[in-house]
Amino acid sequence: MGNKFLANIREVDAIVHVVRCFEDEDIIHNMGSIDPLRDIDIIHTELVLSDISSLESQKEKLVKKARSGDKEAVESISLIERLLPHLNDNKPAITLSMNEDEQIALKRLCLLSAKKVLYACNVSEDDLADPSNNPYVKKVEQFAQENHNAETCVISASVESELIDFDETEAKEFLESLGVSDSGVSLLIRSTYKLLGLASYFTAGEKEVRAWTFKIGMKAPQCAGVIHTDFEHGFIKAEVVSYDDLIEAGSVLHAKEAGKYRLEGKEYVFQDGDVTLFRFNN
Repeated sequence: MGNKFLANIREVDAIVHVVRCFEDEDIIHNMGSIDPLRDIDIIHTELVLSDISSLESQKEKLVKKARSGDKEAVESISLIERLLPHLNDNKPAITLSMNEDEQIALKRLCLLSAKKVLYACNVSEDDLADPSNNPYVKKVEQFAQENHNAETCVISASVESELIDFDETEAKEFLESLGVSDSGVSLLIRSTYKLLGLASYFTAGEKEVRAWTFKIGMKAPQCAGVIHTDFEHGFIKAEVVSYDDLIEAGSVLHAKEAGKYRLEGKEYVFQDGDVTLFRFNN
């Protein structure tokens, strides 16, 4: 894939691997046949080999630091010695059982095969409504579950390319004609959020409505801090209503009348789709 590309993806939090899961005589596969597991293995092997090379290089530098008593260097070398035989068995770093300290050390090593992976099964538009009948998708799903602690989703690149030229109404009608209600890109976004343990909450005012990304499990003050650190430091309360409850009620006033609008404190754990107004001291 090239050293520049590999260097770039070392900085990402997760890798989305688009895998061909459709037959089309007009689109020739560069390997001569359709085999998603073979394609996955080629990329996977390249990532693992890159990691092996990286670890061997890092180990040489860390040995000098370890001799001077550098605690982090000692921890990293110990983990590298466990990782190398694991990788040489063509197993990704993410599947090695590690304790909490080793997980911290793993992040310092910046390994490609330690990143979370989402396999996006690229299917034809005919398979989009019911991908369960696609044997290639089944193979990828089974492989992901058994080998890489990975997630999968289904998308049709050909459909997405057509949607680019449609307005909202035309896109909706086109998707309905295919037997689906939403774009594959939307599913891809939701799948990557799930993979990374992320969710969204909303703030709504007269001028605009905005979505803010937060890590699942974050409490109200931390979520306020996503907007601005002053919001977290001066947090008092959060006025909260779920998106579904707000849409059902039709307005904030009606949500209050229905008892769906709540006042939450510092221990409230935010939920995906919460609509909120923060109270804070300046």
